[in-house]
Amino acid sequence: MKTIDRRGYVWKKGKSLVPAFRAFAVVNLLQLYFADLVDYQFTASMEDDLDEIAQGRQDLEPWLQRFYFGDPTADTELARAGLEKMTHEQHEFDFAAINSIVLGTAPDGLAVSVRSGRYGPYLVHGEDRVSIPEATEPDSLNVDHALELLAAPSNDRELGLDEATGLPIFLKAGRYGPYVQVGEMTDPKEKPKTASLFSTMSPETLTLDEARRLLTLPRVVGDHPDGGEPIVAQNGRYGPYITWGKESRSLEDEDQIFSIDRERALTLLAQPKQRGRRAAAGPLKDLGVDPVTKRQVVVKTGRFGLYVTDGETNATLRLGDTPESISLDRACELLAERRNAEPSTRPRKAVKAAKKTPAKRTPAKKAGSKSTPAKKADGASKRAAVAKGATANASLAATAQHQDES
Repeated sequence: MKTIDRRGYVWKKGKSLVPAFRAFAVVNLLQLYFADLVDYQFTASMEDDLDEIAQGRQDLEPWLQRFYFGDPTADTELARAGLEKMTHEQHEFDFAAINSIVLGTAPDGLAVSVRSGRYGPYLVHGEDRVSIPEATEPDSLNVDHALELLAAPSNDRELGLDEATGLPIFLKAGRYGPYVQVGEMTDPKEKPKTASLFSTMSPETLTLDEARRLLTLPRVVGDHPDGGEPIVAQNGRYGPYITWGKESRSLEDEDQIFSIDRERALTLLAQPKQRGRRAAAGPLKDLGVDPVTKRQVVVKTGRFGLYVTDGETNATLRLGDTPESISLDRACELLAERRNAEPSTRPRKAVKAAKKTPAKRTPAKKAGSKSTPAKKADGASKRAAVAKGATANASLAATAQHQDES
């Protein structure tokens, strides 16, 4: 499981924080236009101000007022102009430069770069463009890998005409896998109709009739006896499902999207919603035994698309790799590259053992025992130390609270 926060960082369950491509664009923006905000001297000065606010020697709201709207008597340009003026008046942002991360230079002398676009990150090499697979991490992407993705066959082709609109139906490769699209995108505000291929479909063998059938989704199953919106069957990023208003239920397979009737849909909606993950899907293809790890290698489909696995290491299929065409050698190459890219971490068993180690407890004092003067003095010293530590912790907590509020 992973999530991307507003700063562009990927939080992975069981792993450390990984910056997404969007995070590099944020860094570029700050370095190009707000260098004062990432200056060490500014950071140190800001920490001093926050300490004074936490200790009550300075008021928070006037300080924020000066920071945002500016202070004519300040020493730096940022402090004099204020953040509002810096963001709204003083800059005409070059968004292409902000959203570009140069990976290096290709053998032909042209730069290879990553750009963070409206529909996800993509690679740029001259006039060539290609989307980056969703599961790709920044530290695994270099010039050679980028050129492989750019050179991989996209399988994009025209299948035929859409009977309703007369526009051509295209098969395309996208960030989340292959999909069909009616017509070309001429206006970013008016997206053409699209539909993802089922996991059982192959781009190489997809027919025009199958594409037309996909484009009829979502499918209206029927009306609900309690009224409201109709029951609709559709395919989503996490699998097939039906919806009725705010209620939704997962389907067993993608074929049920077209076969489920009203009675069966009502039965599903009457059942309580299942919590937790669904059972993992079986392998799509068995490739054989990895000669290095001696484990069985299979092709599977998961939350983020197709991948190969030996039961311990997973590697996402690249553009151009399909379950039908991938070989054992190619799968072992992807798995070896993935294993070499993963940093060594502390074994999970050791971490769990460390967490389970109980803290030592001081034996309770027996009733009726008397304290000597020396023991009383030691007890007074300990109480003073605890009180001092509590005061320090309270001060740190107040500082953290004011920093969060600011």
